[in-house]
Amino acid sequence: MSKIESLVSWFSGKAGVIVALSGGVDSAVVAYAAHRALGRGALAVTADYKTLAQEELESAKKICNEIGIRHRIISYSELENEDFVRNDKNRCFYCRSELSQHLINVARSERIDLIVDGTNVDDLGDYRPGIYALKSNGIRSPLVEVGITKNQVRSIAQCAGLSVYDRPSNACLASRIPWGQRVTAERLARIEIGEIFVKQIFGAKQVRVRDIDGTARIEVGQDELGLLLDKTKLDDLTSKLKSIGFTAVQVDPHGYRSGKINVIAD
Repeated sequence: MSKIESLVSWFSGKAGVIVALSGGVDSAVVAYAAHRALGRGALAVTADYKTLAQEELESAKKICNEIGIRHRIISYSELENEDFVRNDKNRCFYCRSELSQHLINVARSERIDLIVDGTNVDDLGDYRPGIYALKSNGIRSPLVEVGITKNQVRSIAQCAGLSVYDRPSNACLASRIPWGQRVTAERLARIEIGEIFVKQIFGAKQVRVRDIDGTARIEVGQDELGLLLDKTKLDDLTSKLKSIGFTAVQVDPHGYRSGKINVIAD
């Protein structure tokens, strides 16, 4: 049996399911399989918690339109949660604990017992307190249970005709702020706008603008580093980033790597 068929079979026979849909490829594939197995018994829920980039929210809407799955967007502000805002090493735990409670509330209103997320096998190799929080609240990860890796997720998405199949991995905007530096609405706004600037000026796909005490540290995919060598464009970017509140601009010569902010903060 192929991985996608195994994933669809995982949902077979279940009365209904809520899929926590972020806007990325992993949860998109889970939503696709859930909808194939359960039709209207599957509901995708996206949380707009004020640290989610608008680009991610639009991606989530597009994914649901492509799949045909029912979609609900719930809104709340993580900036009202002091545990989250103080930004210690358990920030993701507090984030996912709060998300879990909102998903559980939706599940109760829909009379659905099963909630799933898009965690894949490769995610288990990094420091992810958020995964522990979801699991502790009874949220299951079918990609993990079926044994599906990130590369397999992308392959499934491409075969399924999902436009998100080659979309770079992303994370909430707060992940651009080192542990110990408070998360504020101002910092999140300039990070989001800054990343839009990098994409518009250089055409890069994998982008992070880290906010290191007001300094913008620019990361692009390692295969895209050559784009940043254009001094005219870099000067333009620097001017724009300073206009939105950054005090200085640095380019990371090593490029993007998942979890790098953890290293910066240590």
